[in-house]
Amino acid sequence: MIKKFASDLRSEFKGYNGQKFSKDLMAGITVAAVALPLALAFGVSSGADATAGLITAIFAGIIIGILSGASYQISGPTGAMSAILISVSAKYGIGGVLTAGFISGAMLLVLAVLRTGKLVSYIPSPVITGFTSGIAVIIALGQIDNFFGTVSEGEGAIAKLISYGTLGFNPNMTAVLFGLLVVAIMIFYPKKWSNYVPSSLASIIVVLIINMCMFKTPVVAEVGSIPRSLIAPKNLLVMGIDFSNIKELVVPAFSIAALGMIESLLCGASAGKMKGEKIDATRELVAQGVGNMVIPLFGGVPATAAIARTSVAIKAGGHTRMVSVIHSVVLIAAMFVLSGVMSRIPLSALAGVLMVTAWRMNEWEDIKDIFGRKLTPSILQFLATMIATVIFDLTIAILVGIVVAMVIFILKSSNLAITSSDVDESRLDGISNQSKTKVMYLAGPMFFATQDKLKNAVNELEGYKYLILSMRGVPSVDDSAVGELVEVFESLNNKQINVFFTGLNDNVKNTLEKSGFFEKVSEKNVFWDAVGAMKHIEKIS
Repeated sequence: MIKKFASDLRSEFKGYNGQKFSKDLMAGITVAAVALPLALAFGVSSGADATAGLITAIFAGIIIGILSGASYQISGPTGAMSAILISVSAKYGIGGVLTAGFISGAMLLVLAVLRTGKLVSYIPSPVITGFTSGIAVIIALGQIDNFFGTVSEGEGAIAKLISYGTLGFNPNMTAVLFGLLVVAIMIFYPKKWSNYVPSSLASIIVVLIINMCMFKTPVVAEVGSIPRSLIAPKNLLVMGIDFSNIKELVVPAFSIAALGMIESLLCGASAGKMKGEKIDATRELVAQGVGNMVIPLFGGVPATAAIARTSVAIKAGGHTRMVSVIHSVVLIAAMFVLSGVMSRIPLSALAGVLMVTAWRMNEWEDIKDIFGRKLTPSILQFLATMIATVIFDLTIAILVGIVVAMVIFILKSSNLAITSSDVDESRLDGISNQSKTKVMYLAGPMFFATQDKLKNAVNELEGYKYLILSMRGVPSVDDSAVGELVEVFESLNNKQINVFFTGLNDNVKNTLEKSGFFEKVSEKNVFWDAVGAMKHIEKIS
């Protein structure tokens, strides 16, 4: 892998010159402008603070960006990750978040060694869409307190909503106005202006100016002090690993690792189509693993690749992974130069950014396609995953979605079609004596879900002495189906009815042999096609 990485780097930077660097520089500055408000917002929404979000974006951009499995990936704090971290923070505090993040990094390295990256491709699309929408709901619900300036209690978004019933809901109208102003600016912001200043950054700047000019002392909750340091006051080096809750943190750490893998590789696959470059999944997992083990040491929260920032980097003309590093350098400059100003940003303004981000992160085209075409299996997968994401967590939600998909697949696959007919001798050249012969055609897989279907169909037949089971349309059988075939054969033989099997493909025949089918049913009862069986019946009748 190291040799492959070195080879990819040589290819990536071949012919690198001042012109390409200037494009990387401009792309990096553009990405930093997008990342700055999001880093502050996701830091707060993860249960940590704005400083932690900024540190996460800086170190993720450098460490993960350099080691990444593709030249275009931009990593940092994300909405999906913050939705998981807020519950961890509420229960175990910032120490638990840092410890879970460190453990998740180690898990990602293990997943890289096991080369599990390809498993992401097996997750059904409606499950991914449902998970994304569920995360969007969690983000929006999680920002109600910041947006309205209210106070709630509880670990999850649902618990916080319920707590308003006892605590009351008393919004701070100034906070609400700031939040609504941000939402309005982001919605109506001209797209052509986004090429120069992103809507999220522009809206934050407007609200910040209003807040600083109108209120010399805070009247709404603000970001607060942002230290001019690349090491947060609360970091894993100082606090140490939370061994007292280590067992309880393994499950959320796995959820973080699973999300890191899924989001990073999906981002890589999507952005790879835009850039025309395929991502190295294993190396990306290594990069995410190393990054998420290092970031908590400096006080940052877990990171993952972010499709919004990555797509901005590509559209801005970025050539190499230097874009990610440059974006981090710009964020460092902002931290040291603008920390005093950024401390006055109202939390309700950041909440407004996240509200719009939550809305936009929904895959609306896919959702419209799922419901517009009335694709019932996809609708069920989407809704089950979204609801499970909101109520439970990522790991359970993905499992629920996959289980629903599997159940639906089994139900659809269990449609074993069985039709029967008499033999029309006039259509067969030289074959007669078939008046007591029935031909039954089977189409579809035969397995536990189709058990008893053949027996019921056979019992409905009357007035025959010979039964030909044409199985050319059966692609596979399992032990349950083999047992059913034996039962049908033996029960009909006891009634003096001869049964013949035709059209067995190699897969079916191998399964029958391994299952001992031919120890009970003579191969003399097996023919290549129904015509061969009919010729045999003519001889013995």
